[in-house]
Amino acid sequence: MHPIHRNGRPSSSSSSSSSSSSSSSSSPSCSQPCLPKRIILMRHAESQGNLDTAAYTTTPDNKIPLTEQGLAQAQLAGAQLRRVISADNDSNHPEWPVYFYVSPYERTRSTLSQIGRSFSRTRVIGVREECRIREQDFGNFQVQERMTAIKQTREKFGRFFYRFPEGESAADVYDRVSSEFCYDSFFRFSMIAGFLESLWRDIDMNRLRHNPCHDLNLVIVSHGLTSRVFLMKWFKWSVEQFEHLNNFGNCEFRVMQLGAGGEYSLAVHHTEEELTEWGLSPEMIADQKWRAHSGKGWTDRCPWYLDSFFDKLADSDDTDNDDVWHETNDKVQQSN
Repeated sequence: MHPIHRNGRPSSSSSSSSSSSSSSSSSPSCSQPCLPKRIILMRHAESQGNLDTAAYTTTPDNKIPLTEQGLAQAQLAGAQLRRVISADNDSNHPEWPVYFYVSPYERTRSTLSQIGRSFSRTRVIGVREECRIREQDFGNFQVQERMTAIKQTREKFGRFFYRFPEGESAADVYDRVSSEFCYDSFFRFSMIAGFLESLWRDIDMNRLRHNPCHDLNLVIVSHGLTSRVFLMKWFKWSVEQFEHLNNFGNCEFRVMQLGAGGEYSLAVHHTEEELTEWGLSPEMIADQKWRAHSGKGWTDRCPWYLDSFFDKLADSDDTDNDDVWHETNDKVQQSN
């Protein structure tokens, strides 16, 4: 286990411990909070809505149940999840507690219930229903023909910014998964806490009440888009990169695991082929591999990240900026 960082970097509450955590081989004190070894995102099992979209016309989205196939999927996923979590824990390190966060929807609650068949009370140290990781709101009762037309429009408009009538956009989901700071009309400072902010407070303040010497695993049972937005926020993916991501399959999960340098990465547990299949670009995969083996300061080693925002950045301050200014000025004058 590693002394606590945020996104693999020292948090303000634990900067004094950063030097002791520079190497994964160091032994942290069991008196200080530690990062979970894994954060696992799982989509719910097959629901009646997945099987037949007509279910949304008569049943509220949050009450859509699992199918029989979905119940079986969830049981199997629980066994798979246990194998992943316990795989690298030998007799010398037998402790691997699990804490669950779950969306309040019927299909996610039922999925979690079936997953629990693979875990004992000694492993599950807690569970919390978390409203902010619920499904994207598509409106109320959904008229099938109208929803088909709406989704066609979304494909043209773009998945991230398109807002469903009477519902949400993916950008709205991003906001509630993240956290915002704002001032009201009387200039009073306030924080709108998103799920990620609450998650870090749980870890910082040891609200999960786990032994820091044990390998904690956080499992978030949620929805496809919500999980993709979570990853987007965590890894600082752009809107364009989000648009190319493929959805999770039913009961499919992504394992974010701590690398040697204290960064979470999908590349610790998953293969490059899997990451490609999920829609990650070669640059995104390279970043995941870097995170799996390196520490903070990743943008310094990833020039592609800066290049995606700037047309042309000089390699050093030695470049003659006057030449750039004159070249640009000449173009402006010619256009006039």
